[in-house]
Amino acid sequence: MVKLNSDKKFDLRIVAFGSHNSKFYGNTAQEIEKDGLKIFKKIDTLLIDDSPGGISKGIGLTFAKFAEFWSENVSDLILCLGDRYEMFAAAGAALPFNMPIAHISGGEITEGAIDNIYRNSLSLMATYHFASTEIYQDNIVQLCRTDKHVHNVGALNYDNLVSMNYYSIEEFNQQFEIDLNQKTILITFHPETVSFERNTEYAEQLILALEESGGYQQLITMPNADTNGMIIREKLIDYSKNTTNRVQIVESLGWKGYLSAMKLCSFLLGNTSSGFVEASFFPKNVINLGSRQKGRILTDNIFCCEVEKNQILNAISKVAKKTTVEKVNLYGDGDASSKIMAILAEITKK
Repeated sequence: MVKLNSDKKFDLRIVAFGSHNSKFYGNTAQEIEKDGLKIFKKIDTLLIDDSPGGISKGIGLTFAKFAEFWSENVSDLILCLGDRYEMFAAAGAALPFNMPIAHISGGEITEGAIDNIYRNSLSLMATYHFASTEIYQDNIVQLCRTDKHVHNVGALNYDNLVSMNYYSIEEFNQQFEIDLNQKTILITFHPETVSFERNTEYAEQLILALEESGGYQQLITMPNADTNGMIIREKLIDYSKNTTNRVQIVESLGWKGYLSAMKLCSFLLGNTSSGFVEASFFPKNVINLGSRQKGRILTDNIFCCEVEKNQILNAISKVAKKTTVEKVNLYGDGDASSKIMAILAEITKK
């Protein structure tokens, strides 16, 4: 977005919606503005109800609000990223207006999350595709039954990782009052949206394991706005209240803070996609829990186990003994944004 904004050939209009505008989820629209980008429109679509019915209502609300937005803001191209249900609704509302869509990060697989369906739907809506690996590029071709306009550009996140001015341990402590001189596990656990009825059990098993994983400071970032995420959130907060100061809970570290924590921590624990892409850059060992990310490419730095106390503790023991982490060469060289820009420039000529 920064590159698009600085290029006079493009008129970039950023729409921030979903949890970006929520104080409850860290008001992360500020992260966009901190990078010198102007938000063209903020659209409030988030309902503080993470039940299945609440998610469905949120999708409907997003469809309705974007139907109004697109009717007043016709664009030459809609650029969307990822697999969120909010993005599915925003792009779906654009289809009747016949505006072309370009999709970043299609072709990936997460069998344990309903995001799989939203991601594939976005790919089917899109005319142009920017995949992060050759395998994901092939998946898009298979899904869409054409290789036209399907590009492997590498992981866009790698661009940030290459250019990021990370916090030092001292700077991180000043910013967040968390001392990463201590051996630290960075923990992010999101709801499973296919087996959402088991999220209470999963949260309890995770906490039982954390209670027995002595010797580490635990830095926990809050779950996202998926089905039953509030259950996990409340249990983690209660857990932190009943422990010593070795447990640190934050709503959002921001992009720079989160990546700096990843770089400085001992290893990652949870079920976030950043454990597959971003963690491979440094690289960091990752304990991936459950089925949410099942289907993503597994590299040597990733250890998978069920969300069960003893399995988690065994995985922690294994990772603690692994002193080296091999570099992963899978997601490109950190120039995905330049490749995307070049392709967008060609598109706009037509």
